[in-house]
Amino acid sequence: MQIGNDAPSTLSAVLPGQTGTASVDTASAPAATGTAKNPDATAKKDTKGQPGDSLQLSPDAQRQVDKLKARDQEVRAHEAAHMAAGGGLVRGGASYSYQQGPDGKRYAVGGEVSIDSSPVRGNPRATEMKAQQIEASALAPADPSGQDRKVAAQAAQMVAQAAAELAKSATQGSGSAKTTGTQIDLMA
Repeated sequence: MQIGNDAPSTLSAVLPGQTGTASVDTASAPAATGTAKNPDATAKKDTKGQPGDSLQLSPDAQRQVDKLKARDQEVRAHEAAHMAAGGGLVRGGASYSYQQGPDGKRYAVGGEVSIDSSPVRGNPRATEMKAQQIEASALAPADPSGQDRKVAAQAAQMVAQAAAELAKSATQGSGSAKTTGTQIDLMA
């Protein structure tokens, strides 16, 4: 991702303990085992003796489901923090990569949020403010990923460049306006 171009950047939710990246193409990722044909899952009858939709999972399979549920909540909270801090810079919602659990349900295991990181042309002050919001969005989750920190560093660089442009403009502006002891009315 490059800060400062017209393409949206991506804030990634690769959280500690996970391998790979959040931009995994889930269509090519292998699905986790654990469908109704899973030997760890069996059909369960409800209290009325009629077949129900729920599955009875082995203790190992239930631990895996519990782990996936926790990861799903963590990923969704992480991406929600990016979106809340990113506000109007967020392009669309979060996108997630999923893993199917032994119970046959899909759980979010990674995610990303696209955010507009292009500078505001001809307006370094607006670019500086936008870059500060990008940085805040990148660091909004309680535990930012390595990609999140990279985006924050690039946004901080964008802030510095915009501030340098502002300082240069101020220096050039004050150097070209010579005062000769007369009063200038800046009001229109």
